[in-house]
Amino acid sequence: MDADDISVPNRFEMQIKAYEENPHMAVIGGQINEFIGSQDNIVGTRIVPIADADIKKYLKSRCPMNLVTVMFRKDYVQAVGGYQEWFCEEDYYLWIRLAKAGYTFKNLPDNLVNVRVGDEMYRRRGGWKYFKSEAGLQGYMLRHGVISLPRYCFNVLGRFAIQVAMPNKLRGFIFQKLFRK
Repeated sequence: MDADDISVPNRFEMQIKAYEENPHMAVIGGQINEFIGSQDNIVGTRIVPIADADIKKYLKSRCPMNLVTVMFRKDYVQAVGGYQEWFCEEDYYLWIRLAKAGYTFKNLPDNLVNVRVGDEMYRRRGGWKYFKSEAGLQGYMLRHGVISLPRYCFNVLGRFAIQVAMPNKLRGFIFQKLFRK
């Protein structure tokens, strides 16, 4: 989490209870609310799938976990090589490797963290360097049989449109209106 992100008061209680009920889970995350300025000014909610099969399907097009909400089993993460360098995509890269190794995921349906967003966040999610990193990760998934060639082309073209061709203000609008509830 960033210093200005705010966990809900019972976040860890909910996640620990979920681990007690599902001790085999590799990763347990949840939903996030995004706000600008004050926590009362919610501008979006990033909803991610809850069940393992749905998470693994979603992973083929977008990152299926809200990193700021994640709790994971250290031994499982270490078994797939831990966090490895991949510009702005270390978490997505880790989820892909855990999924390929057969580990299970869960997202709670609850909001676990309120995340501050704004122009700077949308700026970080654009540009050539960010696009090249994302396109490289899509190539990794293609080479390792996670996605098909048509899915790879769709993912890369969509990312190019949003991350390179689109101005920052429009990118922010698209994130808030199309990729958030």
